Amino acid sequence: MTRERSLNREGIGRRRFLAQAGGVSALSGLPLLTVRAAEAAVLEKGTVRIGLTPVFLDDQMSFTARWREWFQEQLARPVAFVQRGNYREVVDLIRAGKIDFAWLCGYPYVRHQREMRLVAVPLWHGQPFYQSYLITDAHNPGIRALADLRGTVFAYSDPDSNSGYLYPQYALISAGINPATFFSRTFFTWSHRKVVEAVSIGLASGGAVDGYVWETLAEVRPDLAGATRIVEKSPFLGHPPFLARHSIPEDELRRFRSVLLGMKDDLQGRELLGRLRLDGFVEGHPGLYDGIVRMVERVHRP
Repeated sequence: MTRERSLNREGIGRRRFLAQAGGVSALSGLPLLTVRAAEAAVLEKGTVRIGLTPVFLDDQMSFTARWREWFQEQLARPVAFVQRGNYREVVDLIRAGKIDFAWLCGYPYVRHQREMRLVAVPLWHGQPFYQSYLITDAHNPGIRALADLRGTVFAYSDPDSNSGYLYPQYALISAGINPATFFSRTFFTWSHRKVVEAVSIGLASGGAVDGYVWETLAEVRPDLAGATRIVEKSPFLGHPPFLARHSIPEDELRRFRSVLLGMKDDLQGRELLGRLRLDGFVEGHPGLYDGIVRMVERVHRP
């Protein structure tokens, strides 16, 4: 391939990425009829409303449809997935009591702990932990650490993401560096997968991504993850949890928790967990997020 063709291909990749990132719908690109049906179901009496942000699966619509059906069978109640394009929108919904449960990040949980209740925590590689990965282009040998990204363009996933925003902010502040002036430019992709895409096509020299997402992409999309390279990993932190609105009745919380904890013991549940690359769920406890609490206190210190 000539250099001109290579540049043209990269330009097309960048334009496609920008079009997709700029056009992230409030419901992650679901068909309009599906969106309307889901939102109508939220108003149906007795419906269990579960908030989700964009997932990394190529066939996310197929997966979420099967997961919703499985929840309905286990709970013996109608279930609606209410999908939004960023954490803030889902956080606002659960704080306002407009959804019952949500799969969120530890960062908003720590910041709004009085308004949410911990339901369950995923097990990944047998542990309720994950890491933030700082990544760069796989073919850029000059970047070996976060410090080497000074003056470059950097991609964050979401301002309410622990792995995609809080950790790199914390790492820079802990090194005595002002995150606002360290990079030449930063932007949000609103999806961990899109951070990987942005770095892979050279739209950013580095990015912060959920290690669980990067490792899963390395399995299902080795071409995409393989175009990037990990330069730093955070300490182990509590995995993004399932949360409930604070006003949820105790029996409903216990029932939903029981269903999540029982996924690994159900044939279809195990299949769904396999698609998520998870081993199951455990009840967990707030102490799992103490590391995030410390980072929040440092980053938001007056």
